[in-house]
Amino acid sequence: MDYLEKHTFYSKKIVKKPEHDLGIVVVIPAFCEPQLLKSLISLKNCIKPQCSVEVIVVVNHSIDAQEPIRKETQKMITQVKEWIDTNQDKRLDFKIIIACDLPSKFAGVGLARKIGMDEAVRRFLITKNNKGIICCFDADSTCDTNYFTAIEYHFKINPKTMACSIYFEHPLSGDEFTHEVYEGILNYELHLRYYIAGLRFAGHPFAYHTIGSSMAVRTDVYQKQGGMNKRKAGEDFYFLHKIIPLGAFTELNATRIIPSPRSSTRVPFGTGRAINSWIENKTEYFLTYNPKVFQEMKFFLEHVDGLYTSTTFQEFSDPIVAFLMDSNFKDKVYEIRENSKDLNSFRKRFYTWFDGFRALKFVHFMRDNYFSNIELHAASQNLLEQIHKKEFSKLELEKMIIKYRKLDIKGK
Repeated sequence: MDYLEKHTFYSKKIVKKPEHDLGIVVVIPAFCEPQLLKSLISLKNCIKPQCSVEVIVVVNHSIDAQEPIRKETQKMITQVKEWIDTNQDKRLDFKIIIACDLPSKFAGVGLARKIGMDEAVRRFLITKNNKGIICCFDADSTCDTNYFTAIEYHFKINPKTMACSIYFEHPLSGDEFTHEVYEGILNYELHLRYYIAGLRFAGHPFAYHTIGSSMAVRTDVYQKQGGMNKRKAGEDFYFLHKIIPLGAFTELNATRIIPSPRSSTRVPFGTGRAINSWIENKTEYFLTYNPKVFQEMKFFLEHVDGLYTSTTFQEFSDPIVAFLMDSNFKDKVYEIRENSKDLNSFRKRFYTWFDGFRALKFVHFMRDNYFSNIELHAASQNLLEQIHKKEFSKLELEKMIIKYRKLDIKGK
């Protein structure tokens, strides 16, 4: 109850009591989403798990939204309500929350997710299920039919799991979008997987995807970490990177989320923005981080234990030293050392500092000061060869992304 008293934006919105065995709540933020019903139908077609499920759609816009947005929202509300009325199922119950009075300062996907996830907390409190699973989904995504059963089973066989990322694959072909869009999403997804593969190659322990439509968290963990943030973009990254360092974070690879590759300008970064930039700029090549960035990080992390006793940075390259000086690391490592009773404690405290946020800062520092971005195809080929410690004949992008998808599932 403390969490709800201190951190929620709305009071209770759903009056009807949940089923006594409610185990999964899926939250979908929806802002001007013409394909929303497609997502709901995808969830409805899923195999039912042993527990009951609720899907909460949070239709939202800011209090100062223009008339065209308001009309689109009302149309969407009418469609969803009509669809719910004809698709009632107490074992898979669809709900709608209308949040069209959001302050313009905070209105966006983060706050919409938060409203739905906070409501999920209330639903689980009623059933006294403090281990209930809150899943994040998007209004333009679909999923495999084993989505619910895979989630239920994953948390059952991994009882200590606090949260997990769920495997995803963007569609790379079809007739729903233009060739340019499919070409763009192939590059963008490869870029996402390349980054995570680079962190894993470097030995970073928190190398996980943080995709808003592809994550799940236990309700007690959600509350203890202060709930979802109100960010208009990147809310998923910031949310999960509060949880990942706690440990017991896992990956669910037995099912699949299929996010949309559509173009969008609603947020400053992310899939939609990347596709929009790809189409507008008509670039021949998609650029990404230089593999040398991850080589530098790998060398740095391999020598972390030495910092437990060492007071100098003599073994590090000029780029690493520059980053450490820029980060005021001399003072930080002294503080970490002084508060560590042994080497294991030192390592834990070090990665509390060099977490997912700091790792990204490291990558950006190296990019901006030493190793400029290079063409994605070449970077991906280079890193893949370093990971496998052998050379490959030059892979086409379509074959390259298959390799990286397998890396994500199998880790090799």
